[in-house]
Amino acid sequence: SGCGSLISSQFSFIPTASTNPKAALKSKIVAEFRPQSLIDELLLYKRSEDQIELKEKQLSTMRVDVCSTETLKCLKGKA
Repeated sequence: SGCGSLISSQFSFIPTASTNPKAALKSKIVAEFRPQSLIDELLLYKRSEDQIELKEKQLSTMRVDVCSTETLKCLKGKA
């Protein structure tokens, strides 16, 4: 009980959302934040990275000269 009043007196200087428009905006942003679209984008990015890694491994096992434009055209046709 003594600590509660001490803590509340220590933090009484923090502006509330109603008195500080910047704090109100931050509160609104946090309240409206929906991470699902971010999660979806990150999953898509991860899948893309996995595909790149897989294709790099496939190329390395094929021992293909990736500097040859003719070879790359052939590979592109197979993809």
